[in-house]
Amino acid sequence: MHIRFESQSDLEDAMQALVKQDPRLKPILAQTGMPALRQREPGFAGLAHIVCGQQLSTASAAAIWARLSAAFDPFDHQSIRKARTDRLGRLGLSAAKIKTLKFVARELAAERLNLDVLANEDVDAAHHALTALHGIGPWTADIYLLFCLGHGDAWPAGDLAVQEAIKIGLGLEERPNAKQMAPLAEPWRPYRGAAAHLWWAYYRVAKQREGAVVS
Repeated sequence: MHIRFESQSDLEDAMQALVKQDPRLKPILAQTGMPALRQREPGFAGLAHIVCGQQLSTASAAAIWARLSAAFDPFDHQSIRKARTDRLGRLGLSAAKIKTLKFVARELAAERLNLDVLANEDVDAAHHALTALHGIGPWTADIYLLFCLGHGDAWPAGDLAVQEAIKIGLGLEERPNAKQMAPLAEPWRPYRGAAAHLWWAYYRVAKQREGAVVS
């Protein structure tokens, strides 16, 4: 079954199927309410946006992306492929991220990579195709598949907020690591993307309950 999130109603349908499939999640949804669908632009711009945000605070990532997207019109793989490395560095990109974006841009320009076709591939195959690219790790691949392509079964196993939410919500002694997250999410196939939206929402609820400020 290939689930796609193209609208809020798609997410809501998947969420209802998810909590019916795993009743443990019903009280979690009761606390969070229905999460809003998180979407970003597909294609090179969407992937670049995620790469820019790797290992940065929300505010820092937003500032760099604002400078980068304003500097190139249009913002596409051809403009980044041709851009000088020092110019990209002055806009706030690290050397590693510049290398990643330029590699992806070259692959697209040479037609060795087609990001659009990933939307219709099996989520695991699409994940492997993305992580085969230089600088694209599992978290980046999964966030792109979920937010940009709407893959309903994409599962960001390396996301710390999702890990922490599962620890709290399922009463685990320790926060599960990325490897442990895979078997934990098996009962949620083919709606793991809906589960991710639910756990992000629950993370906010849990942290607000603790009195923390969550971005």
